[in-house]
This record gives sequence, structure tokens and C-alpha cells, in this order.
Amino acid sequence: MTHKLQQLSTQLEGDLYFDTVMRTLYATDASAYREMPLAVAIPKTKEDIKKLVAFARENQASLIPRTAGTSLAGQVVGSGIVVDVSKHFTGIIELNKEEHWVRVQPGVVRDELNLFLKPHGLFFGPETSTANRAMIGGMVGNNSCGSNSVVYRSTREHLLEVNAILSDGTEAVFKEISTEAFHAKCETDSLEGKIYRNTRTLLSNYDNQVEIRKEFPKKTVERRNTGYAIDLLVDTQPFHAEGDAFNFCSLIAGSEGTLAFLTEIKLNVVPLPPKETGLLCVHFNSIDESLRANLIGLKYKPSASELIDHYILECTKENIEQNKNRFFVLGDPGAILVIEFARSSREEILRITTQVEAEMRAAGLGYHFPVLFGEDTKRIWTLRKAGLGLLGNLPGDEKAVPVIEDTAVDVNDLPAYIREFNEILEKHGLHSVHYAHAGSGELHLRPIINLKTKEGNRLFRTIAEEVATLVKKYQGSLSGEHGDGRLRGEFIRQMVGEKNYKLLQEIKRSWDPDNIFNPNKIVDTPPMNTMLRYEPGQFTPEFKTVFRFHQQDILQHAEQCNGSGDCRKTHLSGGTMCPSFMASKNEKDTTRARANILREFLTHSDKINRFDHKEIYEVMDLCLSCKACKSECPSNVDMAKLKAEFLQQYYDANGVPFRSKLIANFTASARIGSLLPSVYNFFVRNGFTGNLIKRFSGFALKRSMPALSKQTLRSWYKKHRQEIAKKGNRRVYLFCDEFTNYNDAHIGIAAILLLEKLGYEVVIPEHGESGRTWLSKGLIREAQKIINRNISALAPLVTADTPMIGIEPSAILTFRDEYPDLASDENLIAARELSKHVFLIDEFIAAEIEKGNITQDKFTTEKRLVKLHGHCQQKAVSSTAPSVRMLSLPINYTVETIPSGCCGMAGSFGFEKEHYDLSMQIAELVLLPTVRKQDASTLIAAPGTSCRHQIHDGCGRKALHSVEILYNALA
Repeated sequence: MTHKLQQLSTQLEGDLYFDTVMRTLYATDASAYREMPLAVAIPKTKEDIKKLVAFARENQASLIPRTAGTSLAGQVVGSGIVVDVSKHFTGIIELNKEEHWVRVQPGVVRDELNLFLKPHGLFFGPETSTANRAMIGGMVGNNSCGSNSVVYRSTREHLLEVNAILSDGTEAVFKEISTEAFHAKCETDSLEGKIYRNTRTLLSNYDNQVEIRKEFPKKTVERRNTGYAIDLLVDTQPFHAEGDAFNFCSLIAGSEGTLAFLTEIKLNVVPLPPKETGLLCVHFNSIDESLRANLIGLKYKPSASELIDHYILECTKENIEQNKNRFFVLGDPGAILVIEFARSSREEILRITTQVEAEMRAAGLGYHFPVLFGEDTKRIWTLRKAGLGLLGNLPGDEKAVPVIEDTAVDVNDLPAYIREFNEILEKHGLHSVHYAHAGSGELHLRPIINLKTKEGNRLFRTIAEEVATLVKKYQGSLSGEHGDGRLRGEFIRQMVGEKNYKLLQEIKRSWDPDNIFNPNKIVDTPPMNTMLRYEPGQFTPEFKTVFRFHQQDILQHAEQCNGSGDCRKTHLSGGTMCPSFMASKNEKDTTRARANILREFLTHSDKINRFDHKEIYEVMDLCLSCKACKSECPSNVDMAKLKAEFLQQYYDANGVPFRSKLIANFTASARIGSLLPSVYNFFVRNGFTGNLIKRFSGFALKRSMPALSKQTLRSWYKKHRQEIAKKGNRRVYLFCDEFTNYNDAHIGIAAILLLEKLGYEVVIPEHGESGRTWLSKGLIREAQKIINRNISALAPLVTADTPMIGIEPSAILTFRDEYPDLASDENLIAARELSKHVFLIDEFIAAEIEKGNITQDKFTTEKRLVKLHGHCQQKAVSSTAPSVRMLSLPINYTVETIPSGCCGMAGSFGFEKEHYDLSMQIAELVLLPTVRKQDASTLIAAPGTSCRHQIHDGCGRKALHSVEILYNALA
């Protein structure tokens, strides 16, 4: 087969991969399943897809259509060729504003489609919690909906037409057709004609109609993805005289790529909702109480009614990003119901929420009823949508597993159904997470199980069987929106009855007689507890690591990634994670891919040193260690930490590359260069010797080299300390990091002079380098020595009354981030205490402004616009808010944050010759185009030294540290 795949790869305009790395990265999705595919195809054109269909048919292979890979039921896991359309099939083809429809390719991201539609006053309604990376093709395949389905229902209701490639390679268009046209289709001698004829035969049969209407979920269950939607087709013409016109799109939506391969999708779009929305966030003591109150809330026609239970709320406490979104939580509620109302005015919403509160209180339901508007609503929805990823935070091997998380019943049946559901779990000694779509009769329910054990595997199956029986009792749907896939396909026979199940099998056979499209999903599915990520009873070794991995080991930390794909969002969605994916659009460059490859080899390697694999090195290579995943990943997967630990272990087996040693030893080389800085600068910055140095060091020729300051900050400080008479009213320690000391001494000088002018005594204590360069190159044992020396030197000095502040974010924030994870056992308590009193200079000044210790009267009244680009680690470990507050101090300074994510430099990354082009691609996404648009009077602020370097190299503009701007603004 390898030879045939090699031949196929030469015939495609796109790419075909059949190496171990790429197959491993596509062996999982966001579900519990894992199966190595035959190959991975990244098609560029429709002709590529036709060639893949022909290859599969001729070689008894199969194709697995895939977009963002966030499926929760194993829909895109299988042994065939995974066909990823997320990179090239991303075009918005046509918009008809008058008729309210848009035609797109399947790889268009839902939120990006709505960004395109918004200026036209339109949007695509169904909204998944993954909407900033979920793609239209996947939404059609799963018949996705989301929190607003009480108004906009599911994708199926908005799917008008599809262009598809059938299993024989022919093209077909499926759309609404008249009865006459339906019968005419049946007469054609083609696979399309055969599909129509077979459907007519099956659904015209009266006995079949009776059985379908009897066994499928009752019609009041609007969220229903049980098998193929023949229950909807049977109610259309020509099978029901008063039904709607026939449209195979009803069947294609929710078919999970098992019937045809979609290349174009035509969608209904609707007018934008009312601009004013408000959230009534009702706090309850129990889940049961919240579900009874839900029925009251629905009477007032909300646009959403979403549940967040206490397990999710507990997870938010430990997540850096989501903890900020807990501002509205009072006490320790058992559940919060978030009820959204969209109306023409805030006053109208407040009238409604007052009525809802009164009725709930009269029923003895709820104890706190905050109503939130504006930007606060985004924070609540961000918290709610993070629920899935947050569940990965549970320490150890017990996880909230997706097994019966998608059941839907009539909303009036929901309280009774959930009571019985919990009784089943209690019988087995389990408990469950409850969250999401209360308003639609569907809660996402995840029991906490250890799938690595035989007992866990048995429970996984037992719970699925018993809950399937319960769902059938309530005539509900085993899948409300996540699909059947590998997880629920086995139970469809029970859900719809034997006779209907055979009809579904016949539907699949007529569309796909050679079984090439995503086989073993929906019908003919293998046992649901096979081909799981974790084999029952699998052996997992203990790993001796340099870093601490609190409450878990390094493998368990990698396993926190559940595949939800938050790292696949683009620059248009905001945020920083993951910069390399934002530029390349390659799955290989996601945080998820790095976690997957690490998990794979740490679990399955046969080497004594399981880190000693070039495959891991290859996938880790484009991680910029920006730290965005530490805060933006809902599961808190800290890939920078994982990469650093991996590199140390890999170097133990393979040696340390010369360039890595050179970069790590930056402080030593800068110290030598600072003896004759003008000579150093001449050699590294002139074209001839500079290029020789770059070639020898493995740096990009196009990248300028940073110059050394004429004098170090420490040498200036020693002289200055002797010259100043008044020392200030309050002492602060300044951490003299290696970058400020040798390259940016002028910024350190400005910082000291500013603080002294504001009445502070600035002391630079004796300490070593920060350790950042060693950490960035994975030489963490050496970094550990530096860290422990610094803890010993600084812990006795730094207190709440005498804090330590720093200028370079990547250096000073190591005290809050890596120091506690690398401190020796005897230094651990001191490291944790020290971390509480160490601040970015921006944080310190902003806090002093809030206390009233720094006031506007000392600064200019001149008008200036400041555009701020935040440092990645600042955004991950701290925030850009203090920088904004600090820069806004002068009365007429306006500060606007550039939504730029990572600048692309990431310390040494942007200097390295093989990474230079990607570094510039990242910068060109948002940062550099925004800076180029600014006029000469606009100040560009960038606290990070690498960020300022990138801005200079990318557009010749000088960016300033925020402390420079404030110093220059002194009156």
C-alpha cells in the first residue's frame, strides 16, 4: 500500500502524508477514541477529492472527511485516509443579501463567516461552544446547534443546498425539489438516480412509515441526531401530502460524512439579533432546583438557557483565564442557570428579568439573581463555553468522560430524566458533571471514570447501555448535537428498533455501496468500548522530571488535552494561542498536536528514555513557548513547560546543539561583549562580519542582531546611586534582568528615574540572571541552579512592603511561573512566598495609581494616542490591563490595545534561520499591518524586548517600553 500511496501523492495538488508523525496526530479527535489512519490528505482542489475517492474505491480503502477535528463521538477517527479540508477549502463563495443565503466551502470557520456577514446585517444562527474554530462542514456533518438553539435550532434547519462528490466520483447537487422533479430524478441512470429510487422505495412503504413514526424520538425533542433523519424525510412530499418539499439536505445534515463528500454548502442566514442582550444568572442550591426553574424561564422566551454546575465552577477557580470570569458568582452554588434575553432595550430586559425572578422566588427557586449586560455577558459565555476543556483539569487519571454527554429529551421531561439519570450513576458509585443546554432539554452529562482501568472500561460501557435504555423510555435522542459516531452508533438499533435500523443500513448502502465514506459510523459500528485512547490496564511508567507537575506526572499533564481544539482558533478570534498554527493553518502546529505526540510516545515507546524520539522533537519544533496555552487552553496545558522538560530529557540522550548552548549562555557572552560594546556592535551589525556570525550561529541573515548598550544598567546605577542625595520614601527592589542590563539599559535608566521622581527609592540587589534563556532552550537543570541561587539571595529581601519589580516580562515573570516549579524542596516555600511580591513594573505603577500614590498632576496634558502590543508571557501570567492603566495616567493619553497575539519573535525563535519566515508570517497577521497604519505621532508601546525588535525589523518603527512612555510624559 505504501507504493500506491506514494503514487497517489504525486497526483494530488495538495499533500498526502503517511509517515508515523502525521498519522499519529490524526489518530484522535476530541473524543475518547484513537485509531491510526492509513494516511492524511490535505486536498487543494475538488479534483484532488475526486482522485481520493477513486483511490479509495480501487483499493478497498476509506475516506474520513475532517475539518477542525473537534468531534466528541469519534466521528473523524478511523483506519482510512483522513481528508482534512480545513486548510484550503476555506472560501466564502457567494452572498445573496436579498434572499438571505450564503454559499461557502466546508472549511469556513463559523465565527469568521459571521464576521463576514455582520456588515450586511446578517448572521448564521447555530452557535457551538467551539464556534471560533468549528467549521461549517463539521457543523453540517454533526448537525450542530448550540446555546441559542431555542431560537435558531440546528444546522439542519439552515442547510439549503450542498454540492457533493458521490462514492462513484460523480458530482451531485442536493437541494429542495418538487415532487415532479423528485420522480424525474428517480428515472435517471446514475448513482444519484439510484439514491432517489431507493429512498422512494423505502419511504413509500406504509409499514415503514408507521414504524419510523413510532420508534424515532418524539417530535417535541428538537435536538435529535439519532441515526439518519429518515423520520424527517418521511414527513416531506411525496411521502406526506401536506409536508414540505423534499430536500436530501435533511438527511445529509447529521450524516457525519458517511454518505457523500461535500465541497460547497449553501446556508440560510438571518438578520442580526437585537443589539441589546442581558443575562440573568440565577444561582441555585441544586441541579434539580435549576431544572425546575428552567421551565419558568422558558415561558419568557429567552434566546438561551444554559446550565453551569458546581464541578465546572470549581474548575474555573484553578484556570487563570476563567477565574477572571467568576466575578458574578456569589457563594458556592450547586448550579447557575444563565438565561439570555435579547430585546430592543435594556429597560425591556430588566422588566422581564424582574418578572422571572419574582416567579422563581415565589416557587422557592434560586437565591441570587444578578443581571449582566455589555462586555460582562461575553465573559459569562466564555466561561460557559470553556466547560468542556475545563473538565480536563481534573488531576490524576480519573476524567469526566464523554460517554452519555449528549442525550436530549423533551424539556418538560428534563427534571425527571436527570433524577433517574443520577440514580443510575449513584448505583455504580459515580457522580457526573452537568452543564449546557437546559433550555433545549439537553444537558452535557459526564461521569468521572478512569478509562485506564478494566473496571473503568466496563463502567464506560455499562453506563452507556443503561442510559440508552433510560433515553428510550423518555422517547428522547441519544445524541442531541454531538452525533452518533463510534460512541453511540452501537445503540441506534435499540433507539429506533430493528426494522428502522435495517432501513438506515439500506440508506448507507444505496449512497455508498463500496463503504468508502467514513465507515463504521452511525451504522455497523463496532463495540463502543473498543479503540479507546487508553487501553484498560495499560502500563504507564513513572517519569523522573526536573519540573514539578503538581498532583500529576508529565504524562497526565499532556493527557489534560482532550482535543477540544481551542488552539486552532485564528488571529481573527483574538487571543494568542497558538501563534504557529495561526500562521501555518497546519494541525501539526497546534498545541493539541504537541500534546498528542507527547502522549503517544510516553505511553507506547519501547525505549528506556521515552523522550528520546525525533518525532516528538519534530512536532515540538514550532512551539514558540509563548505561554498562551497556560492561560487560554481551558485544560491549562502548559506546552512551554512540557517542551522545556522534553528538550532537557531529549538532550540527555542526544547532546545539546551548539546554537542552544550559545543562546542559553547569552548573559556570559553579553558580559564579555559589554567590556568593549562599540567593538561588539561593529562586528555583529556590519554586513560582512555580521553575516558570518549569523551563518556560524544558525541565525537568519535577514534578521538584525541586537546591539549592546554603551554602558550596562548596573554600571550606570552604581554611579547614580552615589550621586543622588534623596533616596525616596518607599523602597522597591528592581530586578536587573540580563536583557535590560546589556541591551536596553536606557529603559532601565528611565524606569529608575521615573520611580525616583515619583518618590520611590530604587535598589538593585545582588542577584544572578533570570534563567530565561536557559529555560527557553530546554536546559532546565542549569536554570534550576540559577533559580535556587536567586531564591536564596532575594527571598530574605523581598516582602509585601519592599516588593521587587521588573522591566522585561519574560524575565521577571519567571518568579511567578517557573520558579516555584523548579525550586528545590527546601526553597519551595520561599519561592512561593517570593512569587507573591514580584511584579512587572506596569503592575506596580498601576497598583500605586489605584492607591492614589501616583497622580496625574506630575504628567503632561499633551494629547497622544498609544497603541499597545502586550508581551505573550505578560498576557498569559499577568495581564495587559496594568499597562493600559499605567499608560492612561496622563490625562489626555488614549491607549488602544492591538489585538495582535504573539509578535512571532518569542525570544530567540525569530532569530533562528529555519524559523525566521514563520516568525514574520505571525507578525504580519495583525501586529505589523496595524503598526504600519499609524501616523508618526502615534506612540507604539511594547513591554517586551523581542517584540520591540520585531516591530523594528518588520516595519522600521521604533516601539517603546511602557515605562519609557510614562517617563517621557513627566511634566
